[in-house]
Amino acid sequence: MYGFYGRLLRLNLSDRSSAVEELPESVYRDYLGGKGLGTYLLLRELEPGIDPLSSANKLIITAGPATGTVLPGSSRYGVFSKSPLTGLYAESYAGGRVAPAIRRTGYDAVIVEGAADAPVYVEISDRGVVFHDASHLWGKDTYATEDAVLAEVGREGAQAVVIGPAGENLVRFACIENNYWRSAGRTGMGAVMGSKKLKALVFHGEAGCEAADPALLKEAARRIREKGRDNPGVKAYQTYGTTVMVGTMNGARAFPARYWSMGTGPDWENLSGDTLLQNFEVRARACPNCFLTCGKLTTVKEGKHAGLKLEGPEYETIYAFGGLCGINRLDEVIYLNDLCDRLGMDTITAGNLVALMMEAGERGRVKGYPAYGDAEGAARLLEDIAHARGPGELLAQGIKRVATELGLEDLAIHVKGLEPAGYDPRVLKGMGLAYATSPRGACHLRATFYKPELSGMIDPSTTEGKAALFIEFENRLTVFNTMIFCVFFRDLIQWDDLVAMIKGSTGWEYTREELARLADRIVTATRLFNTREGATRADDMLPPRFFNEPINDGRDIITRQELDIMLDDYYRLRGWDQNGVPPGN
Repeated sequence: MYGFYGRLLRLNLSDRSSAVEELPESVYRDYLGGKGLGTYLLLRELEPGIDPLSSANKLIITAGPATGTVLPGSSRYGVFSKSPLTGLYAESYAGGRVAPAIRRTGYDAVIVEGAADAPVYVEISDRGVVFHDASHLWGKDTYATEDAVLAEVGREGAQAVVIGPAGENLVRFACIENNYWRSAGRTGMGAVMGSKKLKALVFHGEAGCEAADPALLKEAARRIREKGRDNPGVKAYQTYGTTVMVGTMNGARAFPARYWSMGTGPDWENLSGDTLLQNFEVRARACPNCFLTCGKLTTVKEGKHAGLKLEGPEYETIYAFGGLCGINRLDEVIYLNDLCDRLGMDTITAGNLVALMMEAGERGRVKGYPAYGDAEGAARLLEDIAHARGPGELLAQGIKRVATELGLEDLAIHVKGLEPAGYDPRVLKGMGLAYATSPRGACHLRATFYKPELSGMIDPSTTEGKAALFIEFENRLTVFNTMIFCVFFRDLIQWDDLVAMIKGSTGWEYTREELARLADRIVTATRLFNTREGATRADDMLPPRFFNEPINDGRDIITRQELDIMLDDYYRLRGWDQNGVPPGN
């Protein structure tokens, strides 16, 4: 085969052994790499009903056939498991410099299974596997851990993925970090590593995977760069990064504020991309082979956080801590962002949980939690969560457990146990379908459907035709995640580009229709995973407040009937029954 190595690496932490296994070409033809391969392996490897934090769960890390090539936007890796947060299908992706290093080890996937009896980190290369004691690293934050393991391995070009105290303490939304500020953020992958006493994985090597047609890949890369030359979206990423969305979402009145009770933030301009550029030192950064330079290395210039530096903050972190928590200073959001990165926690879930407690406190439902706007109180609560102590012990279990234990089911905003991103479905109704049907919970990245709704491609307030266009986006971005491409290239990499890139990588000549069927196969596989874990149509549901509490002076709301119409259409177009069950199951 071209584009793949045809083999995976299996790590058993229980006995500190490793084995190389071959995969047949038919698997790659049916699923490609990345998400396709990861999902195939999840269904094959995991028994239904296992505890996500037990040794029976597995962590699967994949690259794709685009990884390590000249193609822009290809420096991403994927992580797959059963989520400790939702108990369902879990996927998460991260950029930075790790993915090419994973590719150079000579494997298409790494399966981590079992659990170590003492902290360990594992060095993986094309020359073999080395298990290292990590007892001296247990308790260290992610930055210190990354520095330490790379220094100890001492290989030029090596890259690491690590966990912090949150992962060690089995916080169910702990994430995996790399290059300090890049995160496989959602669904609790860091907790899976923590349950296995796995502090880090280090990748290096010199293996190369031959492409079928390097000239075709080079031409495809040139074409994408040419498309991006004068593209306004590209210019926005290059200038502002994702902070451009603060102004966009407040303009659309779909920016979640004060824990989902408002569609605009009262002082949102203080959190905007313009404020970032005017008041902070900002330098653009990019992943390898990328011209978007969406990363913004930001340094706080004055105040109590002067000198604090990080890559960010991203829009989702600004919405979560700035919008939902009512913290209207970017330097404070950056401070909380840095704290989450060091501790190894997903900022979306963390910000949502803190804001839920702020709202519950304001309504007199709980006592002893920070009030809206209290950044220092939020920071103390984040520390408590990461160490599963005091008031943070319950919050570390995730929003479903918090809502049940404290009687906040009527307030809590989540789907399947995962909180939505910063796009309110009462305004962008297609995002309601996206949140409801996502196998990992309320996900905005599976189709990035806010883009067609905000750009005028389809009326955000309608339900007619929404499922069909949503599937078009979902299928194309599913193929993205098999390659693996950054979803920020969604405007530049269309179906014909994917056909050419896959041919250049693998030599396989798919048609657009065949790629759509491949994507449908992968989406259906994620559905099958959740179906065997007991998920039903009832789980494809939005939180009650979206149906009962309009925003923007009563103008915007989504109804259960509207969601049902979109669900019916979605299931039908996917070929599933009216309960969302694929045929033969």
